[in-house]
Amino acid sequence: MRIVIASDHAGYFLKEKIKDFLKSEGHEILDVGTNATVSVDYPEYGFKAIEKLLYGEADRGILICGTGIGMSIIANRFPKIRAALCHEPFSATMARKHNDANVLVLGGKLIGDGLAVEIVKAFLNTEFEGGRHAKRITLIDELSSKEIK
Repeated sequence: MRIVIASDHAGYFLKEKIKDFLKSEGHEILDVGTNATVSVDYPEYGFKAIEKLLYGEADRGILICGTGIGMSIIANRFPKIRAALCHEPFSATMARKHNDANVLVLGGKLIGDGLAVEIVKAFLNTEFEGGRHAKRITLIDELSSKEIK
């Protein structure tokens, strides 16, 4: 699977750990930064990752910032992106099964390396159930494209 990964400075170390895991599992990784712990603006790196997904250069994305909240906000601003902030594997499983999430968001200051890997495993190894959930994804797309007056 082609996975785009991005972080800000607060998520840099966790990003590197997750990259090591993904490589060991044979995934293709597109790392769009950041590449250091020097303070950066998370929206820029979140956007770089979302671009890769929207242009079909990646199958799924993983975004990491201090809490995961900022990266969730930037990712979910774009059509066809369903980003899920997860703190444990069950949420990641359900985000895939019921919401067809295509972006996993993690808080680098909130979870440790081992738990993060378990969350990533759940996210990558769970398929979308479709059925009644597919109808809801379509509804999200329809409603989010409406003009608010």
